[in-house]
Amino acid sequence: MAGETYRIRDAMQEDLPGIVAIYNSTVASRQVTADLEPSTVEAKQAWFDEHAPDTRPLWVVEEDGELLAWFSFQSFYGRPAYQATAEISIYIAEQHRARGLGSMLMKHALEACPALHIRTLLGFIFAHNAPSLGLLGKFGFEQWAYMPKVAELDGVERDLVIMGLRVG
Repeated sequence: MAGETYRIRDAMQEDLPGIVAIYNSTVASRQVTADLEPSTVEAKQAWFDEHAPDTRPLWVVEEDGELLAWFSFQSFYGRPAYQATAEISIYIAEQHRARGLGSMLMKHALEACPALHIRTLLGFIFAHNAPSLGLLGKFGFEQWAYMPKVAELDGVERDLVIMGLRVG
């Protein structure tokens, strides 16, 4: 269970290789990301640069200097009218899953939303990703959209669920 030894902090440039490694550890499962091949630090640099601690933070969880997980707020749809809406992503290193880190990050995110001027959170999750759907459901997210067969992973068409929560 997530405890006092974990530290959530803003990501720094030197964290990017660890963030990418955690992300890449999910690609083969075909459950978490729509990427079909592992990414590179260089390919994720622009995404990393889009984050800002005061508006769209990217947080890491560390314990004794080891990156265990990360959480991202990203702008939704890239237009000014959607500034109060953010898409969230949570990625946890395989060996640290089912230890409460996702819940700890969600609590932290919900507490931060007022200061970030975020009133709506969205999660885009494959319908077969029961752990992520369960995590968001635990925090009051509801299914706002169901998009059948919009992704293809290794020849299998997959559905996408958009989960939403009004936070302010």
